[in-house]
Amino acid sequence: MTDVQIKEKYAELALKTGVNLQKGQALMINAPIEGADFTRLVAKKAWQLGAKDVHINWVDDELTLLKYEYAPEEVIADYPEWKVKLHDTFAEDGGAVLNIRSTNPDLLKDIDPTRVAKANKAAAQALVNFRKYTMNDKITWSIISIPTADWAQKIFPDKSKKDAMESLWEAIIKIVRVDQEDPIKAWDKHNATLEKAREVLNKKNYHKLVFKAPGTNLEMELPKGHIWKGGSAVSEKGITFNPNMPTEEVFSMPHKYGVNGTVSSTKPLNYGGSLIDNFSLTFKDGQVVDFKAEQGEEVLKHLLDSDEGSRRLGEVALVPHESPVSQSGLIFYNTLFDENASCHIALGKAYPTNLEGGSKMNAEELDKHGVNDSLNHVDFMIGSEKLDIEGIKADGTTEAVFRNGTWALDVK
Repeated sequence: MTDVQIKEKYAELALKTGVNLQKGQALMINAPIEGADFTRLVAKKAWQLGAKDVHINWVDDELTLLKYEYAPEEVIADYPEWKVKLHDTFAEDGGAVLNIRSTNPDLLKDIDPTRVAKANKAAAQALVNFRKYTMNDKITWSIISIPTADWAQKIFPDKSKKDAMESLWEAIIKIVRVDQEDPIKAWDKHNATLEKAREVLNKKNYHKLVFKAPGTNLEMELPKGHIWKGGSAVSEKGITFNPNMPTEEVFSMPHKYGVNGTVSSTKPLNYGGSLIDNFSLTFKDGQVVDFKAEQGEEVLKHLLDSDEGSRRLGEVALVPHESPVSQSGLIFYNTLFDENASCHIALGKAYPTNLEGGSKMNAEELDKHGVNDSLNHVDFMIGSEKLDIEGIKADGTTEAVFRNGTWALDVK
């Protein structure tokens, strides 16, 4: 296949399996301006599939950096009302949202973390209503990535820009199964595999999980009625879609008041254009009470101080060490990929859909069930080939869930 044909297959996969665009449905695409050619392919295919409208929100890293360098504080700390209306209008109309995330991991490394934290908080507060549509699966949405020059050279620092881009394209195409003869069928098979794993965990109905690895000894209570999900999801209108491509996880939620112990990161976290690396968090009754980081400690502090819920967990996800992302041997400095190479947990908001009836509960009811709320939802990686996980049932019996970074349960 030619380069264009491969990218056309990727665009088609993003639309048919990612957001599962329906005829007469509007599509919003958030895309890097470096990826204009690929984004045009997606837009063309969306129109051909019968999209009612296709709207592109362009992202330019260089302009983003200039804004952080020169904009006054009141602009940094404000999220325009017209952007809120744009997102809400698409969501209320039942539109699909495709995010193409390919940011330079070091973009904002020299920017005052306080300015970045203010901007992130303003955006999160402004888009609270829109996030209800995505986090409750009221609409179809998906996140994919394509190479950009700075990101590619971060992963392949010894290669030229051209060679780094080619290497990253090759890695992404393989990991998202576009190299296979029929990527859509390949994803159907993969989703069925993840469905089996989540069915096994839902039948187990563990009361607690215990994580043990170098630097990690963490006990995590799971809420009554928690649900394991993974792979494809189903929207409020009954449309099957894949929120993340790639995805290798099955995930649920910790009890917001039931996490105790210490956990250490195993991969760098790209947060707000800066890297946080080699960090650890200590929890007591669900809340982070101590933390440290070799790199990005101030950025981590701003994240934790965003709101009360940012010091509690909203997700736990299990990923075997032999996942295709892990086997690539690459660190992507991009959470979409790195979280699918490793077991991970997330600071901040939980997905209400991970609790029986959760999507219909109000904030008070969710809190009573131990469901965390926050402006943030930030995944970070804790898995490795040295991670063991124990599952503890309500009657106190214990069994191995993971051994040496992979499944100890029969999930296939």
